[in-house]
Amino acid sequence: MDEIEEKLASVPGLTSLAEMLDERWDGIENDNGSMRLAQKVLRVRDREGHEQPLQANRAQSEFERQRKQHNIILKARQMGMTTWASGRFFLKTITTPGTLTVQVAQTREAAESMFRIAQRFWENLPEGCRTGPLKRSRANKRQMIFPALDSEFRVVSAADVNAGRGLTIQNLHCSELSRWRGNPRETLAGLRAALAPGGELILESTPNGAVGCFYDEWMQAAQSGLAAHFFPWWLEDSYVTAPVTEFTDDEQELMQLHRLTPEQIGFRRQLAGSYRGLRAQEFAEDPARCFRASGNCCFEIEAIEERMLELTEPVKRRRHGALLVWLPPMPGREYIVGVDPAGGSSDGDYSVAQVIELQTGTQCAELRDHLSPMELARAIAELAKEYNGALVAVERNFHGAAVHAFLDTTARYERIYTVNGERGFLTSSASKPEILSRLGALLVERPGIFNSRRLLAECRTFVHLASGGAGAAPGAHDDCVMAMAIAQHVRSERILKRR
Repeated sequence: MDEIEEKLASVPGLTSLAEMLDERWDGIENDNGSMRLAQKVLRVRDREGHEQPLQANRAQSEFERQRKQHNIILKARQMGMTTWASGRFFLKTITTPGTLTVQVAQTREAAESMFRIAQRFWENLPEGCRTGPLKRSRANKRQMIFPALDSEFRVVSAADVNAGRGLTIQNLHCSELSRWRGNPRETLAGLRAALAPGGELILESTPNGAVGCFYDEWMQAAQSGLAAHFFPWWLEDSYVTAPVTEFTDDEQELMQLHRLTPEQIGFRRQLAGSYRGLRAQEFAEDPARCFRASGNCCFEIEAIEERMLELTEPVKRRRHGALLVWLPPMPGREYIVGVDPAGGSSDGDYSVAQVIELQTGTQCAELRDHLSPMELARAIAELAKEYNGALVAVERNFHGAAVHAFLDTTARYERIYTVNGERGFLTSSASKPEILSRLGALLVERPGIFNSRRLLAECRTFVHLASGGAGAAPGAHDDCVMAMAIAQHVRSERILKRR
């Protein structure tokens, strides 16, 4: 008898409940355990309003096969992932003593809807369970407490920034994270701090622009240890309509690639009429294009998105993932390091250094981190020395003066870009449009020289501002963009001088 069985055997009625379900209590940790138990025990309302067993659909089944301890799900609309997470965690709550499950919805109305799902799970359990080992105590709103198990299931709203304070959570489900209001990063940080070391985490959402907390979590999933799951709309069997008989080249390619039917293509055409430009966001087809560009983007979105689909992983990750390397230094090659400095605050802009090869302009490495001017100067000097004594071009506005001072005194690096005797690059109302235009042209004419997903993601959210200028959309960053624009400008100048 294992530890879980011993705990359960000590609670009257639980042994008979296990026999009733004909499953080991810890069986839900097996690949197929959750799906078997869900179908046997849990009931939900289908799209027509009828109560049915919770039988896993294709997206839910795929998630069960691939899930890890910490997960993030990017999905099309109405794929059933919220219901599945509710069912999975409800089962874990009633089969493991001492469990606290917390679900977080984007609004109070959504929280009420999610709690009704869990309420229906409990109401459809056998009466002997509900009046015996799973009898509930009087509870607060959107909360179930099972005294015999010392377990609890609660649903809260992301509007409550203190949702996780003072708790130890075993199962945490954050629903529609891209649509959380207020300060979602702060709210999520508090919830994560409450998650037990062995706890299970599910972040899930439809996309909502290429900015914000969910977008950042998705883009940084590999570095933060999240298992990333993408579920396109065609995994939902009900997304069909009248069949199409003649197909466009784009539709034929999609059908061949994903084995879609004429009925699914008919549904896709219907979406185009109903959702227009939002179709790619609401009914995702690939994990890059579903994040709509925010605002009026300064660059050609199609070129950026096509390149994002071609990207490969860096050959090296250093400094805990802050420094990415695609092409190591080659003997006899010359390099340029373009730098956009910041103050170093952990909640402010990033300091970014872009390493490009002089002859081709190819991006070789990228450093993006929260570094003080002194730390940045040391990191730049180390990187420039590694790349054959590269020419360093630091934006001299704002924090640039301090970085140049530390390059002199602390790092003792001398190969610095100068203009008319002034060290560094001055970003002004005249120079900024020029360097951004050059970068924009390269994104269209030579997209293959750019290797960073972080850079291209910033390009998608670099927009024309209401003030008449250009910069990052609200909630986004443009540090990688500016560092690359500076590097490519300096490269252009050097090449012209040699002609």
